[in-house]
Amino acid sequence: MITMEWKNIYRGMLMGASDVIPGVSGGTIAVLLGIYDQLIAAVNGFLSKNWKKQLGFLIPLGIGIVLAVFLLSHVIEWLFGHYPGPTQFFFLGLIIGVLPYLSRKADAKNTFEIKHVLLLVVGAVIVGSMVFLQTNEGTAIENVTMSTYILLFFSGFIASSAMILPGISGSFMLLIIGVYTTVFSGISNFQLDIIIVTGAGIVIGLVVMSKIIHFFLKNYYTGTFAVIIGMVIGSIFVVFPGWPTDPSHVLFSIVAFALGLAAAYMLGKVEYET
Repeated sequence: MITMEWKNIYRGMLMGASDVIPGVSGGTIAVLLGIYDQLIAAVNGFLSKNWKKQLGFLIPLGIGIVLAVFLLSHVIEWLFGHYPGPTQFFFLGLIIGVLPYLSRKADAKNTFEIKHVLLLVVGAVIVGSMVFLQTNEGTAIENVTMSTYILLFFSGFIASSAMILPGISGSFMLLIIGVYTTVFSGISNFQLDIIIVTGAGIVIGLVVMSKIIHFFLKNYYTGTFAVIIGMVIGSIFVVFPGWPTDPSHVLFSIVAFALGLAAAYMLGKVEYET
């Protein structure tokens, strides 16, 4: 009998909501929730002979992610469109707030050596340098052809591979490729062809990348977590929207940042200490 971890529905909703926003990684939220290595193991184990054992973890998580993408995408896009600064400051607070818990999980104080610090710096530089990348986003593709489907499939593959890495946003990768508007317009308007093709690329990308990450977590746990912490630190520079110039926006941004820190603290207490 499969035991469902229904708590994963809310976890999935948090991950799905974050993946809608360019610059915020679902992998980072999984780290915040304390389920990152469990998520990698579950996705990796889904293709093994013990695949049924993973369903209790993955099904509720998947339900939450799908619910968030379909139900919260409009809300998140509205917030991002009307209050981009405060929204990004909220996620900035979340990201910074997770670092103490992440360091504790890796036992960085006792296990990190010079080589791990260097790996942390490398991870931070790789993700942080994405702030300099230019996006090629335009309007949604209306004339969908076979070449469009191929593009959407590989875009989903690349985005999901990035999505599962902390600090690297799948939505941001879609922006760079130039299909972000097409994909999320397809989701909002329930265009099954776009959803199915992009979804297939996402699923395959998740499986492939999870196998790679699982290998490194199994054989180089401390080094892998050093890179993960570096990636999360690097994402701070990607998410940071710049200091607001409007005095009212300064107050909103400070409040949003504080709420993000508070949310990270509460989630950390629940997920890491219970």
